Amino acid sequence: MQTPMNPWSSQPSEDIEKLFSMFGIEPIGSIDGILPTNPSFIGRGVVVGHRDYRVIAEAIRDKKPFHILTGFMPSGHPHLGHLMVMKEVVWHVQQGGTGYITVADREAHAVRDIPWRKCDEYGKEYLQCLYALGYHGKTYFQSRNKRLLDLAFEAATRVNFSELQAIYGFSDETALAHAESVITQVADILYPQIESMPAPTVVPVGIDQDPHIRLTRGVAHKLRMFTVEEREGYISVRSKDAPPEALEEVYRRYPGSKKYEAHVDIPGGRCVDVSAEVRRIEISHGGFGFFTPSSTYHRFIPGLQGGKMSSSVPESTITFTEPDEVVRKKVMAALTGGRATLAEQKEQGGEPDRCPLFLLNLFHMVEDDSELAEIRRRCLGGELLCGQCKKETAERVLAFVRDFREKMEASAHMVKVE
Repeated sequence: MQTPMNPWSSQPSEDIEKLFSMFGIEPIGSIDGILPTNPSFIGRGVVVGHRDYRVIAEAIRDKKPFHILTGFMPSGHPHLGHLMVMKEVVWHVQQGGTGYITVADREAHAVRDIPWRKCDEYGKEYLQCLYALGYHGKTYFQSRNKRLLDLAFEAATRVNFSELQAIYGFSDETALAHAESVITQVADILYPQIESMPAPTVVPVGIDQDPHIRLTRGVAHKLRMFTVEEREGYISVRSKDAPPEALEEVYRRYPGSKKYEAHVDIPGGRCVDVSAEVRRIEISHGGFGFFTPSSTYHRFIPGLQGGKMSSSVPESTITFTEPDEVVRKKVMAALTGGRATLAEQKEQGGEPDRCPLFLLNLFHMVEDDSELAEIRRRCLGGELLCGQCKKETAERVLAFVRDFREKMEASAHMVKVE
């Protein structure tokens, strides 16, 4: 069985708008006006969609607690394609979020057959990149985190294999370790809420990772003791599998409420306030009290030869360990949005929005919006030809990579593997 999204594919997902419609993802513009300021990754159209990001935007605006988590599968050296989500994490930490980074070594070993030693090596490089970008927060390797693995086991009690088949297209030949790595990622997404405290949690991902988000949102709901529903004139707190004494405490907490066998109806009040109190009661009786996790979805930076920038396609990307001459050669050999002939390029202009090099500048290499707009104008007007653009971009990339290598080396001491 095929699934429209494959988290392990090296090919980009096609027709993002169609996928958003199919899976209920909202355009990022729906949260306009909530964030105090829009970061460049929203302003430039890199982050394009979300699930329940409004609660995160409101937490940023109101200076309330929230978590930001993402993970990296150490299947190869980190590269330019990984930087966008890293920058998004760093920005959210700067806005007051508690940061969590998981190195998904169990996934890399199960899905890509990466030896554990190489998982460690690559994982440390990913963490160096994050620290080089200014990350402050918690980090861990999946295989070394017993509390995470215990949570994964608990999450697995709420998922059956037919559900994994429906979401991921797993077949009878799918290795059990692959399925287990999926459940570990569910635990990753929920982990900040047990390691710290229940709070809204955002997970920035590419659209191809949405299956993990959908599965986790379902598990988070299943692991709650109560649901809180706003009805006309009252709020209904309904037990899913709560201890009788927990339901009794909800009833006692709200004088004038009505208690039934499996729910309590509370007249008046605000749903958000009742939800907070019910969550506190749930936790005091041994429950998790999870907030359903939120997510943002970013466009993929295209590979230098088209397609998705991926570690499994070396010519598509630039790592931070490659020599300068290799970096320059890859940029100079990249596909562009140019026309078939020089004459057509001068007459019709280029197509920057389809050009991997322009998008490389948009994602990472040109911070100033006016400078980026000028590059785009020159390309569209036929003034900036592809050869010259490649030379200019190669110099920017080389300067960036050299500087970033130095920052990675300076941050190496911050990487702790327990």
